Amino acid sequence: MSDDHTHVQEFFTPRAADWDSRFPDDAPAYATAVTELGLREGDRVLDAGCGTGRALPPLRDAVGPSGVVVGADLTPAMLEAAARAGRDRAGRLLLADVTALPLRSGSLDAVFAAGLVAHLPDPSRNLRELARVVRPGGALALFHPIGRAALAARQGRSVTPDDLRAEPNLRPLLAGSGWRMTSYVDEDARFLALAVREG
Repeated sequence: MSDDHTHVQEFFTPRAADWDSRFPDDAPAYATAVTELGLREGDRVLDAGCGTGRALPPLRDAVGPSGVVVGADLTPAMLEAAARAGRDRAGRLLLADVTALPLRSGSLDAVFAAGLVAHLPDPSRNLRELARVVRPGGALALFHPIGRAALAARQGRSVTPDDLRAEPNLRPLLAGSGWRMTSYVDEDARFLALAVREG
């Protein structure tokens, strides 16, 4: 396992058990972001870096019983917390590295990724991997239930110009990784960048 993976697991493992109770009011923001992803009945969607699976129920609602919902995460404790919360009923939980997904190319209609970008070891290459598993014209949502400035304040730091999620940085990063950004919102209540798979 790479140092990046070890760091991610070391960060999230001790936080998994009480993750949902630390952020109890996020559900509406997740539901709104899923709605804006534009999924349809029968679509196949991946929650990349799903954590405790908070996006899985709204994703299931969006794609219906004929759709496919997969939640992939690198940290076993997060997937265990998702299962304890019953979210495994909304989608299949998969212990997997989103930087090397065990999925066929073009097999998905969309990817939902909450809080993921900041944890990617090689964002350009890793976003290309997400593009690989999505059909041309499929969608990507990069989401966080609070905006960049609010998150920085929560963490006791300042927003810097080199922040990966700043629009001037994120737009070309996505473009170089097989995605075209179609929407960008960064406000206190949420961060949401939507993109379409090129090709």
